[in-house]
Amino acid sequence: MSWVVLIVSGVLEAVWATALGRSEGFTRLWPSVIFGAALLASMGGLAFAMREISTGTAYAVWVGIGASLTVLYAMVFGGETISWIKVLLILGLVGCVVGLKLVDH
Repeated sequence: MSWVVLIVSGVLEAVWATALGRSEGFTRLWPSVIFGAALLASMGGLAFAMREISTGTAYAVWVGIGASLTVLYAMVFGGETISWIKVLLILGLVGCVVGLKLVDH
């Protein structure tokens, strides 16, 4: 259950990071509200997962999922340039996250 919560929390990290950018310094209401709600849920889920998953592994997986999805979302919808090297680096990051899951005891 902790791994499922951690993955969902990583997805929510991408949500709050994207909403933070769209809030324009907290001057836009709905992106700011989405940021706050996603941040609380993401941090709460990370804290829950850390009860059973080591801090280093949980944090690395959480950040890896959030960073990968944030960049992918920006490439598809936000005007971030797409390049093969960026795609390969994101895949490497995802591979490292999967590796951390596989070696976690």
